[in-house]
Amino acid sequence: MTPHDSDVSTISPELPAMFDGMKLAAVATVLYIIVRCLNLKSPTAPPDLTYQDTPLNRFLLKSCPQLTKEYIPPLLWGKSGHLQTALYGKLGRVNSPHPSGVRKYLPMQDGATATFDLFEPQGDHRTGDDITMVICPGIGNHSEKHYIRTFVDYAQKDGYRCAVLNHLGALPNIELTSPRMFTYGCTWEFAAMVGYIKRTYPQTQLMVVGFSLGGNIVCKFLGENSMNQERVLCCVSVCQGYSALRAQETFLQWDQFRRFYNFLMADNMKKIILSHRHSLFGGNPVKTIDLDLGPLYTATSLMQIDDNIMRKFHGHSSLKEYYEKESCVHYIHNVNVPLLLVNSADDPLVHESLLTIPRTLAAKKPNVIFSLTLHGGHLGFFEGAVLFPQPLTWMDKVIVGYANAMCQWEKQKPPCQSGHLSESSCAEEKA
Repeated sequence: MTPHDSDVSTISPELPAMFDGMKLAAVATVLYIIVRCLNLKSPTAPPDLTYQDTPLNRFLLKSCPQLTKEYIPPLLWGKSGHLQTALYGKLGRVNSPHPSGVRKYLPMQDGATATFDLFEPQGDHRTGDDITMVICPGIGNHSEKHYIRTFVDYAQKDGYRCAVLNHLGALPNIELTSPRMFTYGCTWEFAAMVGYIKRTYPQTQLMVVGFSLGGNIVCKFLGENSMNQERVLCCVSVCQGYSALRAQETFLQWDQFRRFYNFLMADNMKKIILSHRHSLFGGNPVKTIDLDLGPLYTATSLMQIDDNIMRKFHGHSSLKEYYEKESCVHYIHNVNVPLLLVNSADDPLVHESLLTIPRTLAAKKPNVIFSLTLHGGHLGFFEGAVLFPQPLTWMDKVIVGYANAMCQWEKQKPPCQSGHLSESSCAEEKA
């Protein structure tokens, strides 16, 4: 045996053991990353609720079990707010139905044409009443989005008529008729849709529903004028941020990859704006806004687009003024109908600092319930056992469950009570 052979025989038995150790370390590292990224160690829990103890709120929580029972997302990925948000953003929903509706066109005073889709109920409501859900989707969304179709189909089957606003400029096959598109807090098109429903169905009662940006719009609409709350039974807002001015700082942070989401949403907004460049920036007989499109092409955040384009649709002099005037935080305290505000603690788009707004509001106003789930992401809220999500989400069920409870309360409430009256008001009325 040569010295070289002796060295090989001495070293070779140690190599497999070393490689096995490296494999185990690699596997352990991968498992650790998976557990951390998927948040697998996080517990499941019922939503964290903030509300005042009133007869109405006690009835709602008893009659809508989704608000008090444990929300259980899919085991393998459902505890990751990023994956919940990504699945909503990419697929919307699983096995989404195709409800049949009629598109309505409403001319606006400034030459714009608002559109919404109207879906009739697929049966009688359990109370026998005529109830219409007026729905405002998220940013750049419309009635053809999967999460909207899934919710509408579910609500229709429970006896609700649904009217879904198509944000101005969001539908790719509908041309703008004026140099204006939807903004963060403009309520004109939603108000036009609600007005049409009230005129066309004089006996109907309204349930107001808003998703994300739509939640900001519906709460601002109700708080702008007390007359807007007439014939409204309740309002549900899901995953909104409440204050654009306070949110803009968090959207520039890399915490929870918020800056990356900001870039993706900005890119989508650019596509929508540029698809209507002829109507918005030239060639329209109505006066178009005068601006340089250069900053739009290079924009990497929603704030840059808002400052260069969106605020100018309504003549705001600065980005701060635009965010101040278009945020519902300055109007929501005027909402006196029953109001359910839903957010998720792992929503990567809504920073936790913004949640002090609904939490403080619910602690002060007896008509407000704030529900904060541990998981759900941004408009995800998928449910399921291990891997595959169910077609219906917790969000769909809680909105319809809350609406059903409100209808039942209105049907059987004591004479002196309604969603607008507190216990002290009842005592005064009895006296």
